Amino acid sequence: MNFRQIKVFSQEFRKLLKKYKTLQEDLKVFQKNIIAVDLSGNKNFAILFCNEKVQIIKARFFCRYLKGSSLRIIYAYYEQENFVEFLEIYFKGNKVSEDKKRIKDYLKNF
Repeated sequence: MNFRQIKVFSQEFRKLLKKYKTLQEDLKVFQKNIIAVDLSGNKNFAILFCNEKVQIIKARFFCRYLKGSSLRIIYAYYEQENFVEFLEIYFKGNKVSEDKKRIKDYLKNF
């Protein structure tokens, strides 16, 4: 499986990486586990949008530095092309919900 990041995600990730030193390794673990996840009935993953080409998924992101799943990550999963594109990452304490405008803009572009 291939992974990409949109520019805004990379910027957010670098900001959070300064605070949470284990974030880089945690993302690698998340990428390995994302393949085996069963989305139906899993409380740690929620499908925000779904069509025949792409699924936009919101997931709890476990960070060892925080010792919990206080981070959220939003990604687009393209099953037929077998790749994931990360759209947003945020700390739940600073932001209540995902950026819906960013998701809409992303969906308009493809």
